[in-house]
Amino acid sequence: MRGEAPWGVAEYLSDTMEIQTLGETFALARLPASAPVPDWVGGRDLIAVVRTRDELSIVCRADSIPEGVAEVERGFRGLGVVGTLDFGITSVIAGLTAPLAAAGIPIFNISTFDTDYILMREEHLAAAKTALANAGYDVR
Repeated sequence: MRGEAPWGVAEYLSDTMEIQTLGETFALARLPASAPVPDWVGGRDLIAVVRTRDELSIVCRADSIPEGVAEVERGFRGLGVVGTLDFGITSVIAGLTAPLAAAGIPIFNISTFDTDYILMREEHLAAAKTALANAGYDVR
């Protein structure tokens, strides 16, 4: 039985909403805003490159980031919503993050055109999967 969903998303969270565990270990790197996207950016499950006027943020497979990159946080694992989410759906991130916040699990969220991903430190992965399963998600 599914737990009570926060913020009115109960109508969206179904017993069939599937969350998959990504197979890779990720790292987050911060480079200067003017830096080009480096050749070392790699991965199979998820790559995210975001440039703002203040920084170039990169999420990619941890072992693709070479030693010597000044600002890197390593040791992240990921969970992703399987399938394509409609742009009209509201509170998807709130529904995913509320059980994780209640469990004291800090996250890093990435949304794509199709779906949403949640990254957390590797040591929090098992607890995150349990928290989401207890909230009614089908966690794989």
